[in-house]
Amino acid sequence: MKRILVIDDAATVRLYHRSILEELGFEVSEAVNGLEALERVAEGDFDLYLVDINMPKLDGYGFLRELRGKDMPQAPAIMVSTEAGANDQKLAFLSGANLYIVKPVRPERLASHVLTLLGMTSNGRGAPS
Repeated sequence: MKRILVIDDAATVRLYHRSILEELGFEVSEAVNGLEALERVAEGDFDLYLVDINMPKLDGYGFLRELRGKDMPQAPAIMVSTEAGANDQKLAFLSGANLYIVKPVRPERLASHVLTLLGMTSNGRGAPS
């Protein structure tokens, strides 16, 4: 089972993303900021990261820079944020994001991007096949 780490300081956003991803059959872990996310990464590998930008202690940009600097297998990262500026997107990619999505994200759009980045296909109901 593929493992995804959802990193966002808003509990409602984590719950929303978790429900979409678990419905697709993924194992989901959560972190409330970049520092906690780095602790989760130290505990075990993930297949994909879903990362917010604005968080206390260590923001999404900082988390991705730290993650990409580690000598470990690297998984794709989707930056999901309310920040819609071109500079925000540029900073996300420079930090190591593979994709940038502006919140709110529709469930089918999130599912499509996650499945694509993981090299999986959908069975027509949104679930991986």
